[in-house]
Amino acid sequence: MDDKEVGKYWDENAENWIKLARLGYDKCRDLINSPAFFKMLPDIVNLKGLDIGCGEGYNTRIAAKKGAKITAIDISEVFITSAKESEKQEPLGIKYQVASAIELPFPDESFDFAIATMSLMDIADTEKALSQAFRVIKPNGFFQFSINHPCFKMTALSWVRNDEGKRTGFIVSDYFKQFEGEIEEWIFGAAPKEMTEKMRKFKIPRFRRILSDWLNMLLAQGFVLEEFCEPFPDDAVVKKYPGEYGSRIIPYFLIIRCRKPYK
Repeated sequence: MDDKEVGKYWDENAENWIKLARLGYDKCRDLINSPAFFKMLPDIVNLKGLDIGCGEGYNTRIAAKKGAKITAIDISEVFITSAKESEKQEPLGIKYQVASAIELPFPDESFDFAIATMSLMDIADTEKALSQAFRVIKPNGFFQFSINHPCFKMTALSWVRNDEGKRTGFIVSDYFKQFEGEIEEWIFGAAPKEMTEKMRKFKIPRFRRILSDWLNMLLAQGFVLEEFCEPFPDDAVVKKYPGEYGSRIIPYFLIIRCRKPYK
């Protein structure tokens, strides 16, 4: 499966994804992943940044509001069209365009930093995407991205439960199994069933890598590893949104920041 075929799947996913996410049903993004991502992000005021795989622009807009001059790309034309509409409604100076992460349409050393929020694990050629990110970042610029946690992203969740049915642990299986475009189908579980039962489920090509693959690919490109985060919700979030309790047992996500060294 190549990036063009991946893009077709995301164009098909985009309409329902945008609708449900903007209604607040992407709870993991809103409550766990994005808050931790931007807490970890260095100061980006007046820096020129690239958002790789921006989707409909939720995190792009957060980055722009933190003072960065943002360009954002996504392989899905539907996502980019929606992001541009949001930019018209609330101008933040973001430049959006349809492009592939494995063939970034920018000169070398164009950006002070790059981000990628929950997009890299869905890209067909991970190594080329990382190579392209390295190429367009200036020396001493950083690259921060979030992905599904490689240690705990299984095709089917296997929870350990106590006699009361409460989740107490997680069974890891097939950790070393690689995926090269197998389709995973799901939809946001927080959304009401009466809303989603007639919706087409998301069909997402997965390209799974184990943890050491990710770290070794970054090192092979020349990045210097800088900081890591495995985000989880605090007590107040879990109390208000008990459906997120599982993310206190295992980390659903991994955030990595690395830096391109001076020549």
